[in-house]
Amino acid sequence: MQGRKHIVVVDDEPGIRETIEEYLELHDFQVTAVGGGEGLREVIDDKDVDLVLLDIRMPGEDGLSLARYLRENTQVGIIMLTAAGEVVDRIVGLEMGADDYLAKPVDLRELLARIKSVLRRASQKEEAAAGGTDSAARVVPFGEFTLNLESHKLFEASGLEVPLTSMEFDLLKAFADNPNRVLTRDQLLNLAHNRDWEPFDRSIDIRIARIRRKIESDPAKPQVIKTVRGAGYIFSTAKG
Repeated sequence: MQGRKHIVVVDDEPGIRETIEEYLELHDFQVTAVGGGEGLREVIDDKDVDLVLLDIRMPGEDGLSLARYLRENTQVGIIMLTAAGEVVDRIVGLEMGADDYLAKPVDLRELLARIKSVLRRASQKEEAAAGGTDSAARVVPFGEFTLNLESHKLFEASGLEVPLTSMEFDLLKAFADNPNRVLTRDQLLNLAHNRDWEPFDRSIDIRIARIRRKIESDPAKPQVIKTVRGAGYIFSTAKG
């Protein structure tokens, strides 16, 4: 890894853009601030970007459609900025693959902590993928899929890679390390190294629902990651 991490701030309010830009630059980040989707696409096409900070409520192309574009075309980290109390926006943003979210008005110190957390997980994923393959890779089956714990990648039986966000991998690894054991939301947050969330935050349920859509033959009747009513979740290694 070389140079400063590059963050793009996307917000239609100039005052917010400038405040966040100045604060992050003080903390040694390279920052590009843009007012909407057109500016974001230009930056993505022209420069290496590590993380995008996306306001959801913007005129024209909103943050949710931009999050979908980013997740389909890049591997950048995504943190959504949502209006206080807008739970639906948060849910949809996470379903589209955002790594985290933060309610506005933004506390800059909390924002910095969230950014560092997302970048740290992404860095760990890159380091694992770049690591040597002289030792046997630890591979864990998830239904018809396999999770490579060294490369941080999920593969279909055909060998095709299934895209994962950093947090989705961390949750899958938590299950892989604790097969046939009921894990509460609080335990999952600890195991996934993400104490930024509250244990009863529904975000973790959204993440698991998203993972199920990727690994379960019928996400409505999960056989791999099962819900234990009133307790949490369990990764089942039983066949059939």
